[in-house]
Amino acid sequence: MSNIAVIIAGGSGHRMGQDIPKQFINVYDKPVLIYTLEGFQKHPQIDAIEVVCIEGWESVVMAYAKQFNISKLKWIVNGGNSGQESIRNGVYNLENIADSDDIIVIHDGIRPLVDASVLTDVLLKSKKYGNAVTYMPYNEQIFVVNNGDEGTTKQYIPRETLRRVSTPQAYKYELLLSKYKEAFEKGIGIHGSSYTNTMMVELGETLHFAAGSDRNIKLTTKDDLDMFKAYLKLDNSDWLK
Repeated sequence: MSNIAVIIAGGSGHRMGQDIPKQFINVYDKPVLIYTLEGFQKHPQIDAIEVVCIEGWESVVMAYAKQFNISKLKWIVNGGNSGQESIRNGVYNLENIADSDDIIVIHDGIRPLVDASVLTDVLLKSKKYGNAVTYMPYNEQIFVVNNGDEGTTKQYIPRETLRRVSTPQAYKYELLLSKYKEAFEKGIGIHGSSYTNTMMVELGETLHFAAGSDRNIKLTTKDDLDMFKAYLKLDNSDWLK
């Protein structure tokens, strides 16, 4: 059984307002994507890495991988027109490579602070249950707007019943491949902001939770980038050791 990481780096990143895709923005002389890849490169249970890349940037990814010694990178695949198409392309590329019981870890390329302990737990849970999604509790109150008047509310959702789910998430390859084929054949769970986890639920799968981390931020805006820089500075601060 192998553990293969599929890193999704196919987005253009318009909300960041930069001239290049946000996964290639340099932070302290290193691209965001490389910070992400290093987390998987250093983890002893990750055997290989596949990057699903925005078209035209494949040679850049390969050059950076060589520069920063990402030796586990084995495949670079073109992304699609949506997040789900990009993930599908990565899954399909492994069809004659991965075994049915291999664990495929899907992770956003713009989540560069994945902890080793988070990866370890998602691998453990997915081997036990066939899938695992990282989660965190939701600590804010959630209210539902009234029909016909979005400025008022009289209904809330108890936060104890809510979980924030993100990546990394992991699935046995046989399940992942069959569900992506089913989803694209039926047009279920592939539109809008759909992701692998939401698709699985729409197709009737029960998902299992694995440990998450508040550090596992997604770099979507400039504020997120500033937070990422702050985390890096904290990690390098002697007074915290």
